[in-house]
Amino acid sequence: MSARVLVVDDIVTNVKLLEAKLSAEYFDVVTALNGIEALAICERGEADIVLLDVMMPGMDGFEVCRRLKNGATTAHIPVVMVTALDQPGDRLKGLDAGADDFLTKPLDDTALFARVRSLVRLKSVTDELRNRAFASRRLGIADPLAAAASETGLNGRILVIEDRPTVTERLSSALSAFHVVEIEADPHQALLRAAEGDYDSVLVSLDLKSYDGLRICSQLRSLERTRNVSVLMLGEAEDRTRILRGLEIGAHDFLIRPVDRNELLARVRTQVRRKRFAERLRDSVQSSMEMAVMDQLTGLHNRRFMDSRMGTMFDESALRARSLAMLVLDVDRFKVVNDTWGHDAGDEVLREFADRVRACTRGIDLVARMGGEEVVVVLPDTSLDAASAVAERIRERVEAEPFSIHRNTRSITVTVSIGVASRRAGDASAAEMMKRADDALYRAKDAGRNRVIVANAA
Repeated sequence: MSARVLVVDDIVTNVKLLEAKLSAEYFDVVTALNGIEALAICERGEADIVLLDVMMPGMDGFEVCRRLKNGATTAHIPVVMVTALDQPGDRLKGLDAGADDFLTKPLDDTALFARVRSLVRLKSVTDELRNRAFASRRLGIADPLAAAASETGLNGRILVIEDRPTVTERLSSALSAFHVVEIEADPHQALLRAAEGDYDSVLVSLDLKSYDGLRICSQLRSLERTRNVSVLMLGEAEDRTRILRGLEIGAHDFLIRPVDRNELLARVRTQVRRKRFAERLRDSVQSSMEMAVMDQLTGLHNRRFMDSRMGTMFDESALRARSLAMLVLDVDRFKVVNDTWGHDAGDEVLREFADRVRACTRGIDLVARMGGEEVVVVLPDTSLDAASAVAERIRERVEAEPFSIHRNTRSITVTVSIGVASRRAGDASAAEMMKRADDALYRAKDAGRNRVIVANAA
């Protein structure tokens, strides 16, 4: 997978060397000689991953990283700190700034390319979510990117898969101060728990006695219910080849034993934050999709969805010579409700009305709010007589009990008029069926309301 890699270093020879290595692996390379240039490039969306030198004059790499991770439009960009420093304190400082990983000079090419490809894969998923989440702003949802970027990465649910009690005790002791930690020594049971539990991160030992830790990583990444959980490997220094293989199959990060407590906390926090970042974006996408097709007051489908779906249902009915019926419902004297009790009371009535209609219909039926107090129900595989029976059931249910308003402090009587029609062999579109149902509704209103009128079948 190719990507645009931003190389940031104040030493030109270092920049040229990395540029040559990455270009040879078919990455597009962008360069910057200082932090200000790097921030500007990232804010313009011209980088998929940043290789960031730590020791730079003016603004050092730690500060550049911190600014990138605190920016709503740049927090999603993976940052790899590249430095000649290899002290635990320096690594911790970079991870606290939000860095996704640390590479030490002189760079090992295999590790470099494996890390870049792994992080690029993760970013490609996040990018898709971000692009869809932008629509949420236009639909009135709070800015999903700002909310996602504000995630702290604390109070996560962590599953540790390790079969050595002394090791699990140390890991649990370190992590429990900031997260909820669960331990599982049995690899098979661990996979079941991971699938059933809502974990933010899973730590997998590569040194399990009776099971291949990489196999667990692969299964966690392939199973539908665990695909989005972050996976962090624990291995020995001599496990380098297996760790690189783990990154290739989808593990997100790794720790080398002996595990430094502060690095453990920083890396787990980064993984929890990344996972929740993606979740926030997914939730935003789901919300925007729902808002695009749902009426926000009643929870019914909206007219836009009904117009597109009803046409498909009509065509399927005609193609298969199956029956199709429609109800058009209108709350009687709804304007009087608004004028007498206020629009808030009117909203309460509409919400309860929608609930009662839903309770009388099937999952395969299309129930949509056309606007105001009018609701349409499309019933596939339903004859005109059966549709009339459904309409009568709805009418009775609406009339049977008063509607609560003003937060259950008052109640009022509500009735509904309903027009019923079915598809005719000569109908060219659903609009013709709907016109007959509309006409039947108006006849119900003229006849005194609170009744069902059925359009002629022919």
